[in-house]
Amino acid sequence: MYQVVWFKRDLRVFDNRVLSRAAEVGPVLPLYIVEPEFWKQPDASGRQWQFISECLEDLRKDLARLGQPLVLRIGDAISVLGNLQSAGLISSLWSHEETGNNFSYRRDQKVAAWCRNYGIVWTELQNHGVIRRLKSRNGWSKRWDLHMGADCAPPPQIAALDIDVGAIPTMESLSIPTDCCPERQAGGRRAAQKLLKSFLSHRGENYRSLMSSPLDGKEACSRLSPYIAWGAISLREINHAVAARRQEINTSGSANQSWRQSLKSYNSRLHWHCHFIQKLEDEPNLETKNLHSGYDDVRPLECNKTLLDAWSAGETGFPFLDACMRFLRATGWLNFRMRAMVTAVASYHLWLHWREPGLEMARLFTDYEPGIHWNQIQMQSGTTGINTIRIYNPVKQGKDQDPAGIFTRRWVPELSKIDDKFLQEPWRAENAPGVIGATYPEPIVDHLLAAKIARKKLWSIRGNTSFRKEANDIQEKHGSRKSGIQPTRRKKTKIPNQLKLPLPSI
Repeated sequence: MYQVVWFKRDLRVFDNRVLSRAAEVGPVLPLYIVEPEFWKQPDASGRQWQFISECLEDLRKDLARLGQPLVLRIGDAISVLGNLQSAGLISSLWSHEETGNNFSYRRDQKVAAWCRNYGIVWTELQNHGVIRRLKSRNGWSKRWDLHMGADCAPPPQIAALDIDVGAIPTMESLSIPTDCCPERQAGGRRAAQKLLKSFLSHRGENYRSLMSSPLDGKEACSRLSPYIAWGAISLREINHAVAARRQEINTSGSANQSWRQSLKSYNSRLHWHCHFIQKLEDEPNLETKNLHSGYDDVRPLECNKTLLDAWSAGETGFPFLDACMRFLRATGWLNFRMRAMVTAVASYHLWLHWREPGLEMARLFTDYEPGIHWNQIQMQSGTTGINTIRIYNPVKQGKDQDPAGIFTRRWVPELSKIDDKFLQEPWRAENAPGVIGATYPEPIVDHLLAAKIARKKLWSIRGNTSFRKEANDIQEKHGSRKSGIQPTRRKKTKIPNQLKLPLPSI
Protein backbone atom coordinates (compact mmCIF):
# COMPACT_ATOMS: atom_id res chain seq x y z
CA MET A 1 0.00 0.00 0.00
CA TYR A 2 1.14 3.52 -0.77
CA GLN A 3 1.04 7.09 0.36
CA VAL A 4 -1.01 8.51 -2.51
CA VAL A 5 0.09 12.08 -3.25
CA TRP A 6 -2.74 13.79 -5.12
CA PHE A 7 -1.32 16.63 -7.20
CA LYS A 8 -3.84 19.44 -7.77
CA ARG A 9 -2.72 23.08 -8.02
CA ASP A 10 0.83 22.17 -6.99
CA LEU A 11 2.39 20.74 -10.16
CA ARG A 12 6.00 20.68 -8.94
CA VAL A 13 8.41 18.55 -6.92
CA PHE A 14 10.51 21.40 -5.46
CA ASP A 15 8.99 22.96 -2.35
CA ASN A 16 6.14 20.48 -2.44
CA ARG A 17 5.71 19.70 1.24
CA VAL A 18 3.00 17.16 0.61
CA LEU A 19 5.40 15.08 -1.47
CA SER A 20 8.22 15.47 1.07
CA ARG A 21 6.06 14.63 4.08
CA ALA A 22 4.41 11.64 2.43
CA ALA A 23 7.79 10.23 1.40
CA GLU A 24 8.87 10.31 5.05
CA VAL A 25 5.95 8.05 5.96
CA GLY A 26 6.23 5.39 3.25
CA PRO A 27 6.34 4.51 -0.46
CA VAL A 28 4.71 7.20 -2.62
CA LEU A 29 2.27 6.89 -5.50
CA PRO A 30 2.25 10.32 -7.23
CA LEU A 31 -1.22 10.83 -8.76
CA TYR A 32 -2.92 13.39 -10.97
CA ILE A 33 -6.63 13.02 -11.72
CA VAL A 34 -7.95 14.46 -14.98
CA GLU A 35 -11.61 15.11 -14.26
CA PRO A 36 -13.72 15.39 -17.45
CA GLU A 37 -16.54 17.01 -15.48
CA PHE A 38 -14.19 19.77 -14.35
CA TRP A 39 -13.50 20.64 -17.98
CA LYS A 40 -17.22 20.99 -18.63
CA GLN A 41 -17.49 23.78 -16.08
CA PRO A 42 -18.29 27.27 -17.44
CA ASP A 43 -14.98 28.74 -16.22
CA ALA A 44 -12.75 26.10 -17.88
CA SER A 45 -11.10 26.41 -21.30
CA GLY A 46 -8.80 24.73 -23.75
CA ARG A 47 -5.97 27.19 -23.21
CA GLN A 48 -5.99 26.29 -19.54
CA TRP A 49 -5.82 22.56 -20.26
CA GLN A 50 -3.03 23.05 -22.79
CA PHE A 51 -1.02 24.99 -20.21
CA ILE A 52 -1.69 22.37 -17.51
CA SER A 53 -0.80 19.47 -19.80
CA GLU A 54 2.60 21.06 -20.43
CA CYS A 55 3.05 21.46 -16.67
CA LEU A 56 2.17 17.77 -16.25
CA GLU A 57 4.82 16.79 -18.81
CA ASP A 58 7.48 18.65 -16.80
CA LEU A 59 6.16 17.21 -13.54
CA ARG A 60 6.25 13.67 -14.92
CA LYS A 61 9.88 14.11 -15.99
CA ASP A 62 10.87 15.57 -12.61
CA LEU A 63 9.17 12.74 -10.72
CA ALA A 64 10.84 10.19 -12.99
CA ARG A 65 14.22 11.62 -11.99
CA LEU A 66 13.24 11.07 -8.36
CA GLY A 67 12.34 7.45 -9.05
CA GLN A 68 8.70 7.22 -10.15
CA PRO A 69 6.92 9.11 -12.96
CA LEU A 70 3.57 10.76 -12.40
CA VAL A 71 0.61 8.38 -12.49
CA LEU A 72 -2.30 9.86 -14.38
CA ARG A 73 -5.90 8.67 -14.29
CA ILE A 74 -9.02 10.01 -16.03
CA GLY A 75 -12.40 10.10 -14.30
CA ASP A 76 -14.16 11.62 -11.31
CA ALA A 77 -12.04 11.68 -8.17
CA ILE A 78 -14.18 9.26 -6.17
CA SER A 79 -14.09 6.63 -8.92
CA VAL A 80 -10.34 6.95 -9.43
CA LEU A 81 -9.59 6.76 -5.71
CA GLY A 82 -12.08 3.95 -5.35
CA ASN A 83 -10.30 1.88 -7.99
CA LEU A 84 -6.96 2.43 -6.25
CA GLN A 85 -8.49 1.49 -2.92
CA SER A 86 -10.08 -1.66 -4.35
CA ALA A 87 -6.68 -2.66 -5.74
CA GLY A 88 -5.18 -2.25 -2.26
CA LEU A 89 -2.95 0.64 -3.29
CA ILE A 90 -3.99 3.36 -0.83
CA SER A 91 -2.62 3.53 2.68
CA SER A 92 -3.16 7.29 3.11
CA LEU A 93 -4.14 10.21 0.87
CA TRP A 94 -2.09 13.41 0.76
CA SER A 95 -2.69 16.76 -0.96
CA HIS A 96 -2.34 20.47 -0.56
CA GLU A 97 -5.37 22.45 0.49
CA GLU A 98 -7.11 23.86 -2.56
CA THR A 99 -9.17 27.04 -2.81
CA GLY A 100 -10.57 26.52 -6.28
CA ASN A 101 -13.93 26.98 -7.96
CA ASN A 102 -17.30 25.68 -6.83
CA PHE A 103 -16.67 22.34 -8.58
CA SER A 104 -13.43 21.62 -6.70
CA TYR A 105 -15.01 22.77 -3.42
CA ARG A 106 -17.90 20.30 -3.77
CA ARG A 107 -15.59 17.55 -5.05
CA ASP A 108 -13.32 17.88 -2.03
CA GLN A 109 -16.32 17.61 0.28
CA LYS A 110 -17.23 14.32 -1.44
CA VAL A 111 -13.65 13.03 -1.22
CA ALA A 112 -13.52 13.88 2.49
CA ALA A 113 -16.75 11.93 3.06
CA TRP A 114 -15.40 9.00 1.01
CA CYS A 115 -12.19 8.93 3.05
CA ARG A 116 -14.14 8.91 6.30
CA ASN A 117 -16.35 6.09 5.03
CA TYR A 118 -13.37 3.90 4.10
CA GLY A 119 -11.20 4.84 7.08
CA ILE A 120 -8.54 6.50 4.92
CA VAL A 121 -6.60 9.37 6.47
CA TRP A 122 -6.49 12.38 4.14
CA THR A 123 -3.76 14.82 5.12
CA GLU A 124 -4.08 18.29 3.59
CA LEU A 125 -1.25 20.78 4.01
CA GLN A 126 -1.23 24.54 3.51
CA ASN A 127 -0.13 25.36 -0.04
CA HIS A 128 0.70 29.07 0.18
CA GLY A 129 -0.45 31.94 2.41
CA VAL A 130 -4.14 31.02 2.60
CA ILE A 131 -5.24 29.73 6.02
CA ARG A 132 -8.12 27.26 6.26
CA ARG A 133 -10.73 27.81 8.97
CA LEU A 134 -9.35 31.29 9.68
CA LYS A 135 -11.15 32.86 12.64
CA SER A 136 -9.83 36.40 12.31
CA ARG A 137 -7.82 38.50 9.87
CA ASN A 138 -5.82 39.95 12.76
CA GLY A 139 -2.19 38.94 12.42
CA TRP A 140 -2.75 37.40 8.99
CA SER A 141 0.16 39.23 7.34
CA LYS A 142 2.63 38.09 10.00
CA ARG A 143 1.48 34.50 9.56
CA TRP A 144 2.01 34.90 5.81
CA ASP A 145 5.56 36.13 6.39
CA LEU A 146 6.36 33.20 8.68
CA HIS A 147 4.96 30.63 6.27
CA MET A 148 6.66 32.11 3.22
CA GLY A 149 9.91 32.69 5.09
CA ALA A 150 10.31 29.01 5.99
CA ASP A 151 12.82 26.91 4.07
CA CYS A 152 11.74 25.40 0.77
CA ALA A 153 11.26 21.65 0.91
CA PRO A 154 13.75 19.73 -1.27
CA PRO A 155 12.36 16.96 -3.48
CA PRO A 156 12.67 13.46 -1.97
CA GLN A 157 13.77 10.26 -3.64
CA ILE A 158 10.85 7.89 -4.26
CA ALA A 159 10.78 4.22 -5.18
CA ALA A 160 9.73 3.02 -8.63
CA LEU A 161 6.34 1.30 -8.85
CA ASP A 162 5.10 -1.47 -11.10
CA ILE A 163 2.09 0.45 -12.38
CA ASP A 164 0.79 1.86 -15.65
CA VAL A 165 1.43 5.61 -15.54
CA GLY A 166 -1.26 6.52 -18.10
CA ALA A 167 -1.11 9.03 -20.94
CA ILE A 168 -1.77 12.77 -20.75
CA PRO A 169 -5.02 13.25 -22.72
CA THR A 170 -5.54 15.74 -25.52
CA MET A 171 -8.16 18.48 -25.70
CA GLU A 172 -10.03 16.42 -28.27
CA SER A 173 -10.16 13.29 -26.11
CA LEU A 174 -11.56 15.37 -23.24
CA SER A 175 -14.11 17.03 -25.59
CA ILE A 176 -12.75 20.48 -24.72
CA PRO A 177 -13.81 23.02 -27.37
CA THR A 178 -11.14 24.40 -29.69
CA ASP A 179 -9.51 27.44 -28.15
CA CYS A 180 -7.27 29.57 -30.35
CA CYS A 181 -4.65 31.35 -28.25
CA PRO A 182 -1.64 31.80 -30.58
CA GLU A 183 0.51 33.76 -28.13
CA ARG A 184 -0.22 31.70 -25.03
CA GLN A 185 2.60 31.22 -22.55
CA ALA A 186 4.10 27.73 -22.51
CA GLY A 187 3.42 25.71 -19.39
CA GLY A 188 5.89 23.88 -17.17
CA ARG A 189 8.39 24.51 -14.42
CA ARG A 190 11.28 25.17 -16.79
CA ALA A 191 9.44 28.13 -18.30
CA ALA A 192 8.60 29.44 -14.81
CA GLN A 193 12.22 29.28 -13.65
CA LYS A 194 13.38 31.05 -16.79
CA LEU A 195 10.85 33.86 -16.28
CA LEU A 196 11.74 34.30 -12.60
CA LYS A 197 15.42 34.54 -13.47
CA SER A 198 14.94 37.06 -16.27
CA PHE A 199 12.51 39.15 -14.20
CA LEU A 200 14.93 39.48 -11.29
CA SER A 201 18.00 39.99 -13.48
CA HIS A 202 16.74 42.66 -15.89
CA ARG A 203 13.04 42.66 -16.87
CA GLY A 204 11.74 43.78 -13.49
CA GLU A 205 13.86 46.90 -13.02
CA ASN A 206 11.04 49.22 -14.06
CA TYR A 207 8.17 46.97 -13.00
CA ARG A 208 6.57 49.60 -10.79
CA SER A 209 6.41 52.29 -13.47
CA LEU A 210 5.66 50.07 -16.47
CA MET A 211 3.32 47.36 -15.16
CA SER A 212 0.21 49.37 -16.12
CA SER A 213 1.34 49.91 -19.70
CA PRO A 214 -0.41 47.71 -22.29
CA LEU A 215 2.81 47.70 -24.32
CA ASP A 216 5.59 47.55 -21.73
CA GLY A 217 3.70 45.55 -19.10
CA LYS A 218 4.01 42.43 -21.19
CA GLU A 219 7.77 42.44 -20.50
CA ALA A 220 8.00 44.44 -17.28
CA CYS A 221 5.61 42.17 -15.36
CA SER A 222 7.04 38.87 -14.16
CA ARG A 223 4.42 36.90 -16.15
CA LEU A 224 4.59 34.20 -13.47
CA SER A 225 0.87 34.31 -12.68
CA PRO A 226 -0.20 31.15 -14.60
CA TYR A 227 2.68 29.16 -13.10
CA ILE A 228 1.67 30.31 -9.63
CA ALA A 229 -2.00 29.56 -10.32
CA TRP A 230 -1.29 25.94 -11.27
CA GLY A 231 1.63 25.47 -8.90
CA ALA A 232 4.49 24.88 -11.35
CA ILE A 233 6.48 27.14 -9.03
CA SER A 234 5.72 27.87 -5.39
CA LEU A 235 5.01 31.30 -3.98
CA ARG A 236 7.56 30.57 -1.26
CA GLU A 237 10.29 29.94 -3.83
CA ILE A 238 9.47 33.22 -5.56
CA ASN A 239 9.35 35.06 -2.24
CA HIS A 240 12.81 33.75 -1.34
CA ALA A 241 14.22 34.74 -4.71
CA VAL A 242 12.77 38.25 -4.47
CA ALA A 243 14.10 38.66 -0.91
CA ALA A 244 17.57 37.55 -2.03
CA ARG A 245 17.53 40.00 -4.93
CA ARG A 246 16.41 42.85 -2.66
CA GLN A 247 19.23 42.02 -0.25
CA GLU A 248 21.72 41.93 -3.11
CA ILE A 249 20.65 45.38 -4.32
CA ASN A 250 20.59 46.87 -0.82
CA THR A 251 24.12 45.69 -0.03
CA SER A 252 25.67 46.44 -3.41
CA GLY A 253 26.00 50.16 -2.72
CA SER A 254 23.99 50.89 -5.83
CA ALA A 255 21.59 53.82 -5.73
CA ASN A 256 19.20 52.11 -8.13
CA GLN A 257 15.85 53.34 -6.86
CA SER A 258 13.98 51.70 -9.73
CA TRP A 259 14.95 48.22 -8.58
CA ARG A 260 14.22 48.99 -4.93
CA GLN A 261 10.78 50.40 -5.65
CA SER A 262 9.88 47.72 -8.17
CA LEU A 263 10.81 44.80 -5.93
CA LYS A 264 9.02 46.35 -2.98
CA SER A 265 5.92 46.74 -5.11
CA TYR A 266 6.22 43.20 -6.43
CA ASN A 267 6.63 41.80 -2.93
CA SER A 268 3.40 43.49 -1.87
CA ARG A 269 1.60 41.80 -4.74
CA LEU A 270 2.76 38.41 -3.53
CA HIS A 271 0.91 39.22 -0.30
CA TRP A 272 -2.16 40.47 -2.17
CA HIS A 273 -2.26 37.20 -4.10
CA CYS A 274 -3.08 35.25 -0.94
CA HIS A 275 -5.11 38.09 0.60
CA PHE A 276 -7.70 37.77 -2.15
CA ILE A 277 -7.74 33.98 -2.27
CA GLN A 278 -8.30 34.03 1.49
CA LYS A 279 -11.60 35.81 0.87
CA LEU A 280 -12.90 33.00 -1.33
CA GLU A 281 -11.64 30.44 1.18
CA ASP A 282 -13.68 32.19 3.88
CA GLU A 283 -16.67 32.93 1.62
CA PRO A 284 -17.10 30.20 -1.07
CA ASN A 285 -20.35 31.76 -2.33
CA LEU A 286 -18.40 34.82 -3.47
CA GLU A 287 -18.00 33.10 -6.84
CA THR A 288 -21.73 33.31 -7.54
CA LYS A 289 -23.30 35.84 -5.16
CA ASN A 290 -22.74 39.54 -4.48
CA LEU A 291 -20.48 39.98 -1.47
CA HIS A 292 -22.84 42.73 -0.28
CA SER A 293 -26.51 41.77 -0.57
CA GLY A 294 -27.50 45.41 -1.04
CA TYR A 295 -26.60 45.02 -4.73
CA ASP A 296 -28.63 41.86 -5.32
CA ASP A 297 -31.38 43.53 -7.36
CA VAL A 298 -29.35 46.30 -8.98
CA ARG A 299 -28.37 44.64 -12.26
CA PRO A 300 -30.53 42.19 -14.19
CA LEU A 301 -29.38 38.59 -13.75
CA GLU A 302 -30.26 37.82 -17.36
CA CYS A 303 -27.35 39.01 -19.46
CA ASN A 304 -27.79 41.12 -22.60
CA LYS A 305 -26.11 38.72 -25.02
CA THR A 306 -25.66 41.33 -27.75
CA LEU A 307 -23.67 43.59 -25.44
CA LEU A 308 -21.78 40.69 -23.87
CA ASP A 309 -20.74 39.25 -27.24
CA ALA A 310 -19.58 42.64 -28.55
CA TRP A 311 -17.55 43.23 -25.39
CA SER A 312 -16.02 39.75 -25.47
CA ALA A 313 -15.08 39.91 -29.15
CA GLY A 314 -13.55 43.39 -28.93
CA GLU A 315 -16.29 44.93 -31.08
CA THR A 316 -17.67 47.64 -28.78
CA GLY A 317 -16.62 50.64 -30.85
CA PHE A 318 -14.24 51.80 -28.11
CA PRO A 319 -10.79 51.19 -29.66
CA PHE A 320 -8.66 50.78 -26.55
CA LEU A 321 -11.16 48.49 -24.86
CA ASP A 322 -11.44 46.39 -28.02
CA ALA A 323 -7.65 46.21 -28.33
CA CYS A 324 -7.39 44.89 -24.76
CA MET A 325 -10.01 42.19 -25.32
CA ARG A 326 -8.40 41.08 -28.57
CA PHE A 327 -4.99 41.03 -26.91
CA LEU A 328 -6.42 38.88 -24.11
CA ARG A 329 -7.95 36.44 -26.58
CA ALA A 330 -4.61 36.04 -28.35
CA THR A 331 -2.34 35.81 -25.30
CA GLY A 332 -4.37 34.55 -22.32
CA TRP A 333 -3.06 37.43 -20.20
CA LEU A 334 -3.75 41.10 -19.48
CA ASN A 335 -2.08 43.46 -17.04
CA PHE A 336 -3.86 44.57 -13.87
CA ARG A 337 -5.12 47.99 -14.98
CA MET A 338 -6.52 46.66 -18.23
CA ARG A 339 -8.28 43.82 -16.39
CA ALA A 340 -9.91 46.36 -14.13
CA MET A 341 -10.89 48.60 -17.03
CA VAL A 342 -12.52 45.93 -19.22
CA THR A 343 -14.42 44.58 -16.20
CA ALA A 344 -15.59 48.04 -15.21
CA VAL A 345 -16.89 48.79 -18.71
CA ALA A 346 -18.87 45.53 -18.75
CA SER A 347 -20.33 46.26 -15.32
CA TYR A 348 -20.96 50.01 -15.43
CA HIS A 349 -21.21 51.18 -19.02
CA LEU A 350 -22.89 48.03 -20.36
CA TRP A 351 -24.67 47.40 -17.04
CA LEU A 352 -24.10 43.64 -17.20
CA HIS A 353 -24.27 41.47 -14.11
CA TRP A 354 -20.68 40.52 -13.30
CA ARG A 355 -21.19 36.75 -13.42
CA GLU A 356 -21.29 36.23 -17.21
CA PRO A 357 -18.44 38.64 -18.09
CA GLY A 358 -16.54 37.07 -15.20
CA LEU A 359 -16.98 33.60 -16.65
CA GLU A 360 -15.87 34.78 -20.08
CA MET A 361 -12.71 36.34 -18.64
CA ALA A 362 -12.07 33.24 -16.53
CA ARG A 363 -12.03 31.15 -19.70
CA LEU A 364 -9.73 33.60 -21.45
CA PHE A 365 -7.18 33.85 -18.64
CA THR A 366 -4.48 31.19 -18.70
CA ASP A 367 -3.68 32.34 -15.16
CA TYR A 368 -7.26 31.94 -13.93
CA GLU A 369 -7.12 31.78 -10.14
CA PRO A 370 -10.70 31.65 -8.77
CA GLY A 371 -9.88 33.30 -5.44
CA ILE A 372 -8.29 36.32 -7.08
CA HIS A 373 -10.54 36.42 -10.12
CA TRP A 374 -13.97 36.55 -8.48
CA ASN A 375 -12.85 38.96 -5.79
CA GLN A 376 -11.51 41.32 -8.41
CA ILE A 377 -14.55 40.93 -10.66
CA GLN A 378 -16.77 41.98 -7.76
CA MET A 379 -14.42 44.79 -6.73
CA GLN A 380 -14.40 46.26 -10.22
CA SER A 381 -18.18 45.82 -10.47
CA GLY A 382 -18.81 47.72 -7.24
CA THR A 383 -20.63 44.93 -5.38
CA THR A 384 -18.32 44.37 -2.39
CA GLY A 385 -19.72 47.27 -0.37
CA ILE A 386 -16.27 48.17 0.99
CA ASN A 387 -14.31 49.22 -2.08
CA THR A 388 -14.29 52.47 -4.00
CA ILE A 389 -16.59 52.50 -7.02
CA ARG A 390 -14.09 53.03 -9.80
CA ILE A 391 -15.62 53.68 -13.21
CA TYR A 392 -12.90 53.69 -15.86
CA ASN A 393 -13.47 55.86 -18.92
CA PRO A 394 -12.37 53.64 -21.86
CA VAL A 395 -11.57 56.67 -24.03
CA LYS A 396 -9.47 58.38 -21.38
CA GLN A 397 -7.71 55.12 -20.53
CA GLY A 398 -6.71 54.77 -24.18
CA LYS A 399 -5.28 58.27 -24.27
CA ASP A 400 -3.47 57.84 -20.94
CA GLN A 401 -2.12 54.31 -21.33
CA ASP A 402 -1.53 54.23 -25.09
CA PRO A 403 -0.76 57.87 -25.99
CA ALA A 404 1.07 56.97 -29.21
CA GLY A 405 -1.66 54.53 -30.20
CA ILE A 406 0.82 51.73 -30.89
CA PHE A 407 -1.07 49.10 -28.88
CA THR A 408 -4.47 50.15 -30.22
CA ARG A 409 -3.35 50.14 -33.85
CA ARG A 410 -1.69 46.75 -33.42
CA TRP A 411 -4.94 45.12 -32.30
CA VAL A 412 -7.52 47.26 -34.09
CA PRO A 413 -6.11 47.55 -37.63
CA GLU A 414 -9.53 48.64 -38.96
CA LEU A 415 -8.64 52.16 -37.76
CA SER A 416 -5.56 52.51 -39.96
CA LYS A 417 -7.12 55.42 -41.85
CA ILE A 418 -8.09 57.33 -38.68
CA ASP A 419 -5.73 60.12 -37.66
CA ASP A 420 -3.85 59.72 -34.36
CA LYS A 421 -5.72 62.68 -32.91
CA PHE A 422 -9.01 60.80 -33.11
CA LEU A 423 -7.79 57.23 -32.62
CA GLN A 424 -9.56 56.73 -29.29
CA GLU A 425 -12.66 58.60 -30.50
CA PRO A 426 -12.78 57.65 -34.19
CA TRP A 427 -16.39 58.76 -34.55
CA ARG A 428 -15.13 62.36 -34.32
CA ALA A 429 -12.76 62.08 -37.28
CA GLU A 430 -13.64 63.77 -40.58
CA ASN A 431 -13.39 60.47 -42.42
CA ALA A 432 -15.42 58.62 -39.79
CA PRO A 433 -18.34 57.83 -42.16
CA GLY A 434 -16.07 55.65 -44.29
CA VAL A 435 -14.86 53.66 -41.28
CA ILE A 436 -17.38 53.77 -38.43
CA GLY A 437 -20.27 51.51 -39.22
CA ALA A 438 -18.41 50.18 -42.24
CA THR A 439 -15.24 48.40 -41.15
CA TYR A 440 -15.44 49.22 -37.43
CA PRO A 441 -18.57 49.38 -35.25
CA GLU A 442 -20.15 52.45 -33.75
CA PRO A 443 -19.92 52.71 -29.95
CA ILE A 444 -22.53 50.37 -28.50
CA VAL A 445 -23.35 52.85 -25.69
CA ASP A 446 -22.86 56.50 -24.83
CA HIS A 447 -20.04 55.89 -22.37
CA LEU A 448 -20.35 59.22 -20.56
CA LEU A 449 -24.09 58.96 -20.04
CA ALA A 450 -23.88 55.29 -19.08
CA ALA A 451 -21.21 56.01 -16.47
CA LYS A 452 -23.28 58.84 -14.99
CA ILE A 453 -26.35 56.63 -14.65
CA ALA A 454 -24.36 53.75 -13.16
CA ARG A 455 -22.65 55.98 -10.62
CA LYS A 456 -25.94 57.44 -9.46
CA LYS A 457 -27.56 54.01 -9.08
CA LEU A 458 -24.72 52.51 -7.09
CA TRP A 459 -24.09 55.41 -4.75
CA SER A 460 -27.79 55.77 -3.97
CA ILE A 461 -27.68 52.33 -2.35
CA ARG A 462 -24.84 53.13 0.03
CA GLY A 463 -26.53 55.67 2.23
CA ASN A 464 -28.87 53.62 4.40
CA THR A 465 -28.09 52.17 7.83
CA SER A 466 -28.57 48.53 6.89
CA PHE A 467 -26.07 48.89 4.05
CA ARG A 468 -23.47 50.37 6.40
CA LYS A 469 -23.97 47.63 8.98
CA GLU A 470 -23.43 44.85 6.43
CA ALA A 471 -20.45 46.70 4.95
CA ASN A 472 -18.88 46.93 8.39
CA ASP A 473 -19.32 43.18 8.88
CA ILE A 474 -17.70 42.52 5.49
CA GLN A 475 -14.77 44.79 6.34
CA GLU A 476 -14.30 43.05 9.67
CA LYS A 477 -14.24 39.61 8.05
CA HIS A 478 -12.41 40.24 4.79
CA GLY A 479 -10.70 43.63 4.95
CA SER A 480 -6.96 44.10 4.93
CA ARG A 481 -5.63 45.12 8.33
CA LYS A 482 -2.79 46.96 6.57
CA SER A 483 -5.29 49.41 5.10
CA GLY A 484 -5.75 50.91 8.55
CA ILE A 485 -9.48 51.22 7.94
CA GLN A 486 -11.71 50.16 10.78
CA PRO A 487 -15.42 49.43 10.67
CA THR A 488 -17.58 52.43 11.59
CA ARG A 489 -20.45 52.21 14.03
CA ARG A 490 -21.57 55.82 13.86
CA LYS A 491 -23.92 57.21 11.27
CA LYS A 492 -22.15 58.88 8.39
CA THR A 493 -23.25 59.93 4.96
CA LYS A 494 -20.65 57.64 3.45
CA ILE A 495 -18.97 54.55 4.78
CA PRO A 496 -15.19 54.51 4.62
CA ASN A 497 -13.92 52.56 1.64
CA GLN A 498 -11.02 50.21 1.63
CA LEU A 499 -7.91 51.31 -0.21
CA LYS A 500 -8.12 51.37 -4.01
CA LEU A 501 -6.44 48.02 -4.31
CA PRO A 502 -5.03 47.09 -7.72
CA LEU A 503 -5.40 43.71 -9.35
CA PRO A 504 -2.35 41.64 -8.45
CA SER A 505 -0.25 41.68 -11.62
CA ILE A 506 2.51 39.18 -10.98
